[in-house]
Amino acid sequence: MDGFSYTDIFATKGIEYLVVISFLLLLIPFWMILGKESVLTTKLRKVLSNLSFNVLKIPQGLFYGKNHTWMYMEKSGVAKVGLDDLLLHLTGEVKCLFSKNDGEMIRKGDRFIELIQDGKLLRINSPVTGTIMGVNTTLSQNPALMNNDPYGTGWIYRIKPSNWSADVQACFFAEQATQWSAKELERVKDFLAVSLRNNSNEPSMVILQDGGELCDHTLEPLNKSIWHDFEKEFLSL
Repeated sequence: MDGFSYTDIFATKGIEYLVVISFLLLLIPFWMILGKESVLTTKLRKVLSNLSFNVLKIPQGLFYGKNHTWMYMEKSGVAKVGLDDLLLHLTGEVKCLFSKNDGEMIRKGDRFIELIQDGKLLRINSPVTGTIMGVNTTLSQNPALMNNDPYGTGWIYRIKPSNWSADVQACFFAEQATQWSAKELERVKDFLAVSLRNNSNEPSMVILQDGGELCDHTLEPLNKSIWHDFEKEFLSL
């Protein structure tokens, strides 16, 4: 046709276009990998995060019960009660089921909370006798507070003790609490070594080979039987 000319783009810029298209095609799987990276990274960090004594919070000035509870006497004469950092590092995030209500009487050894995770549970008993003066119901909607701030916003009950001096006699305090926590961590390692041998189908990475350190949230992948045995071994007063 007059006035019409045909230009073969592949004869001029064809190679450049092919390079650009190939580059874009290569980016598609790369973007897909990036989308999955955050999930994979989270899982890897979870598995490879070590639970060593150095990461534990053990504030001084608190009384620590043998069942991994803590108590702190406020100026008002009411004691705050919660769960220690070691126990919460072992369980990971759990749901809370309160056993007592505000105004009720509780005795040392009475059930006061259950920790629930995927059908598994740990039952925790009160380290003190007294009257419930407050329940931290915020934990029902945001249980992560216990893991993130176990000695602050993660408290469980406020209790007016009726026999404080006698109750704290069985607790650990100050440097004694630090030493006890270190021994408890080693005892957990021994317990899990035996439990995993008896439950050969359980994850083998619960105890890392490098230095024998525990993974954080150690109990999370383990079965109900091990949780039950852990309760009997570590959560009795």
